[in-house]
Order: sequence, then C-alpha cells, then structure tokens
Amino acid sequence: MKTNVDHQLRLFVEIANCKSLSAAAETLSLTQSGLSRQLSSLEGYIGQPLFVRHGRGVEPTEAGRKLLEAASTAYQLIDNTLVQLRDQHGVTAGSINVATIHTLSYYFMAEVVARFMSQRPNANVALLGRSSPGVVELVEAGRAEIGFVYDSAVASDELDITPLFEEEMCLVVHESSRFAALAAVSLNQETPPLVVFPASYALRRMLHSRAFNATVAAEVETVDAMLKLVSLTNGQCVLPNLIPEKLLREYQLKRIPIEQPVMRRRIVAITRRGRPLPAMTSLLLEIARASAENAS
Repeated sequence: MKTNVDHQLRLFVEIANCKSLSAAAETLSLTQSGLSRQLSSLEGYIGQPLFVRHGRGVEPTEAGRKLLEAASTAYQLIDNTLVQLRDQHGVTAGSINVATIHTLSYYFMAEVVARFMSQRPNANVALLGRSSPGVVELVEAGRAEIGFVYDSAVASDELDITPLFEEEMCLVVHESSRFAALAAVSLNQETPPLVVFPASYALRRMLHSRAFNATVAAEVETVDAMLKLVSLTNGQCVLPNLIPEKLLREYQLKRIPIEQPVMRRRIVAITRRGRPLPAMTSLLLEIARASAENAS
C-alpha cells in the first residue's frame, strides 16, 4: 500500500474545492504539473479517474464524488480536533493572513492589528490590501483567515458575516477648490468630475446609481494615488468620512459632507463557514468588534 496516499487525498480534496488544477496549485503553492502528477498517481492507485476535465476546470466523476464525501468528512473532523487541541493550549505563535479593502487600512485596520500584536507579540500578521471582490476571493479560497469588506460585496454562502460598523462618504477636495468653503454639498446638483477607483471596487459602484451617476475624471487603484492626483489637479474624490484628518492635510485636502445622495456602507468581517475559528482569528475578530464599538 502506498505511504503517501493521505497526502494525495488532501491534494485531491483541494482540487475538488477549487474546481481547477491551476487554482488548487496556486492555493497549495505547488506547480500545476507536480499537482497533476500527484493526482494521476492517486487515480492509478484507485484504478479509475476521479475528475472529468473540461475547458473551465474539473468536475468529480462518480468515484470522485464518493471519495470526496468520505475524505471531506474525515479531514474536517481531524482539522476541527487539531484546532480545538491547539486552542486548549493557548497557541500564541504562528501566522495569520488578514485581507482588507484598501480604505480600511488607513483608519481601522491599523488599530485592530496593533492591538492584536500587543496581545500576540510572537504572531506574524500579513495584511493583504485588495478590492472588495479580492478580499472575498482570498477568504473563500482559504488564503486569508479573515477579511474586512463592505457587506454589499459579499454574496457567498461559503462565508460567515459579522457586522461591525457603518461609514458615511464625504467629498474630498483641495483647500483651494470652489467646494472647500461649503458646509455641505449635494452631488445631485453639482455632479463634479471625480477621481475614482476601478469598476470592480464597491466604493466605485456606489457612485453609479439611479439617484446619482458620477462623472469620471480619472481612475486609480490606491488611496494614496487618489489623494495625490486630487491634490495635483485641484480635483475631487469620494472617500469614507473616517479618513484621517492628518493624512488629508499632508495633501492639502479637506473633507466636505455630502447631503445628497446619502452614501453609507456597512463594514463587515468575513470568515469561512463551517469551520471553527483558530484562536488567533477569534482574537482578531474580537478586537475588531471592540474597536468598532468604540468608534461608533
């Protein structure tokens, strides 16, 4: 009997979950050719194919579905037991990948991560800035243990959602802008050209609705690039009202409240459904909840 069947079964389960050899190889940090050889070896041991290959990826055969059901149940029980045993002994070292939309890294995530690191100084935290769909994708694929994103971007039955807080948008303009002296602005009436994020970003989609359709002056992928461009061109953009005043002053910018249309979004934490949270993920979520309560 083969000695590496258990390892190959783990790889088989990941391929089935990803529905693609290339996606599974990326998740596992393996080459696609190496993963394919492992799968072929397992299929040879069993004596029949486990997947049907097609243009979009792979689908389990009848034998593959039967094996997947048994292996998934067994490994979930094993993994859950391992997590429980580690939690009982208060594991304080290790690594955690945290995915977040870009804007949150400027006013929420820094405090959350700092508080986490003060309680777990031996842990390694990787903060992964992405667009809203990118955050969801990282958590769904297991490449991030927890994500922070707009609730409107989450449409997946594979994720658990923890509401945190609401944020309101404001107009950010240069200090010399004609808007700078206003107490508030109605974008429905003014419709100024805006520096915006790409179309895949949730904040960009907020700017295009039945009530208001933004005029796009330029498109950028990061908050820093947006602020710099607004500063250099005497332009304007829409960002969360919680963007730090100190950061705006560095670019000679100021925020103006938006009266119409009302632009609010709820920030949520997302984790993979059906799996117990590791101790460090639970702690970081607890800290995020507390930080959200203090901010509201």
